[in-house]
Amino acid sequence: MLQSQHEGAAGDRSLDLVTVAFGFRNLADYQAGLAEMYRVLKPAGVTAILEFSQPKGAVFGKLYGFYSRKVLPLIGGVLSGSRDAYSYLPASIEKFPSAEDLASRMHAAGFRSVEFIRMTGGTVALHIGTK
Repeated sequence: MLQSQHEGAAGDRSLDLVTVAFGFRNLADYQAGLAEMYRVLKPAGVTAILEFSQPKGAVFGKLYGFYSRKVLPLIGGVLSGSRDAYSYLPASIEKFPSAEDLASRMHAAGFRSVEFIRMTGGTVALHIGTK
């Protein structure tokens, strides 16, 4: 077994699949995160990233922007008792790279056969890349 240089991390080329859902955008350095995913994958291993995205359509994009900035924090705050817990969400989604940009970043990290699928009107995108 290969020893990892990262404490508590998976070893080089040790995993068949790496997935993350709605957490990748919280990384401080997206490229470093992609490099780490690539490092731990076996050859032909797959990475799947499910993350919020910005819808393409102008009308739906504006409606979604209003919903994510005004409605979601209100509903989330009422249900959880903490509106602040939902206030960061719209800002983190808005600063996150577009689906096309994330795909480019995955290619730059070494992934091949990178593709993405927009879902829920483009508010979410699933990115899949192979080592």
